Amino acid sequence: MSYFGAMQNEIYNAGLQGILPEFPVDFATLEKRAHEALGPSLTNYVAGGCGDEHTQDSNSSAFHHWGMIPRMMVDAQERDLSIELFGMKLPTPLFMAPIGLTGEATQDKHGDIAAAQASAATGVPLCASTLANDSMEDVHSACGDTPGFFQLYTPRHKGLAESLIGRAEAAGYKALVVTLDTWVTGWRPRDLNASNFPQLRGKVLHNYFCDPVFRSLLEKPPEEDPKTAIMTWAATFGQVLTWDDMKWLKSVTKLPIVLKGICHPDDAKKAVDTGADGIYCSNHGGRQANGGIATIDLLEDVVQASGGVPVLFDSGIRSGTDVVKALALGATAVGVGRPYTYGLALGGAKGAEFVLRSILAEADLLMAVNGYPTLEAVRAAGAQRV
Repeated sequence: MSYFGAMQNEIYNAGLQGILPEFPVDFATLEKRAHEALGPSLTNYVAGGCGDEHTQDSNSSAFHHWGMIPRMMVDAQERDLSIELFGMKLPTPLFMAPIGLTGEATQDKHGDIAAAQASAATGVPLCASTLANDSMEDVHSACGDTPGFFQLYTPRHKGLAESLIGRAEAAGYKALVVTLDTWVTGWRPRDLNASNFPQLRGKVLHNYFCDPVFRSLLEKPPEEDPKTAIMTWAATFGQVLTWDDMKWLKSVTKLPIVLKGICHPDDAKKAVDTGADGIYCSNHGGRQANGGIATIDLLEDVVQASGGVPVLFDSGIRSGTDVVKALALGATAVGVGRPYTYGLALGGAKGAEFVLRSILAEADLLMAVNGYPTLEAVRAAGAQRV
């Protein structure tokens, strides 16, 4: 049984000694302070979205038109937030969504390791991004006993793709999350106005630069000729995947395959029919395409179409309340992205851990007050459009 909500007692009791929380517990203050810490360039990349950012803003604001009805005279003194996922028993339904610039978020530029350390400290799995300043092997090691997932941006070079997948499996990751919506980057005005694309400046490319297949494509190693290495990365990034590629993906790994970017129920059905082990309902937080519908509004239909296959969810999660609503609408596990990245910016692993604990505490306390002792009770209660 979980008592994540006890975090508030820690804070209040510390206050009696004149000790205030080192980091904010609300997203608005967290975001403001993190933007100051990150500076304009990184803030634009981490906080920015596609087009006029309407879809990005809708992702978070849409949670406000979903509501839950509390149930009284229920003993919810003990809550169970654990889930079963890919044969694992996990203590919470929360996971850390893949963020492609996590490595740059901390002062030492090892934000990927710091995120993994926060995962180890909280038991919240990290979905490690292909784009990182540290190798996927080192990141996995830093996760300790907490299982992790590996997110793949599939390269155009099949040998390189298979090398990355094989490394992830050998490192011990428990699932392969294949991103489908980023074979080309969307129109991002904040980055375009500053002519800032971090990868073209050599940022977060370590998984490629240390890969034996990638290095075999170069006449000189990246350490000697970084410009050519960067341009080779750009030339190999972004394979367009079709349903026919599922047969290949299934043939090169024994890991559960999760398809990230599924928003249409027909795509969810097709994913299951072609062998996907998990559906990841996400619109990339509004960073890749503008003009879309808030992902939370699409979740129920995707869950229904998935026929019992686990559905992971992200886009717009800012609080524990958001997490519970997504679970009520059928998500198996819920990913948080920007909030933990902001925690990294303010305090490295310690900051990210505080943010994750805060989100879990709010979710736990909401379940307590609403009379939902288990996630089954949350799903039975559901959420209503208001």
